[in-house]
Amino acid sequence: MTPAHRSVPESDAALRVRALESLLAEKGLIDPKALDALVDTYETKIGPRNGAKVVARAWVDPAYKQRLLSDATAAIKEFGFSGLQGEDMVVLENTDEVHNVVVCTLCSCYPWPTLGLPPVWYKSAPYRARVVSEPRSVLQEFGTELPETVEVRTWDTTAELRYLVLPQRPPGTDGLSEAQLADLVTRDSMIGVTVLSAPNPSPKPAPAATT
Repeated sequence: MTPAHRSVPESDAALRVRALESLLAEKGLIDPKALDALVDTYETKIGPRNGAKVVARAWVDPAYKQRLLSDATAAIKEFGFSGLQGEDMVVLENTDEVHNVVVCTLCSCYPWPTLGLPPVWYKSAPYRARVVSEPRSVLQEFGTELPETVEVRTWDTTAELRYLVLPQRPPGTDGLSEAQLADLVTRDSMIGVTVLSAPNPSPKPAPAATT
């Protein structure tokens, strides 16, 4: 289901960008499809892969997980991920009792070094307001149904502090390598709007034909 808060009026800056993009496309200077593909790559593939590596390491290395929860900025920097928009980080661990979700109610502060570009819905006014007042409803729009026994905590990012959610490790992943685990981690799970499911089992090879 597509969250209802994704369809929102654009800001003046966004409208100007759209107008410039349309003008460049009309003049044949850019390919809109190629541009969309590039943005999608940085939003959902390249950027979040950094955070996915951090999460996977925490799942397999208890000592690293402890460092991550006690001093996230330093632990994340061990991977070389730091800098603008990631100077001061806090990692929030999801458990069977608590589910964390992140928002920036004032603007769209976001941990760029670990998650890449912020998604459009994260910057929208409806998300920023509703995830504070009715977090369960917002999570449901992302397909996330949580038991009533699970406490939902909403964390408001500030200009100085960025949050990263440490999602729960999916069941059935004991035999996976750290790299394989990182492939399971999504951007949205590190914001906290979704949870991770167990990977689909590999299909068994068909028996050899007999003659």
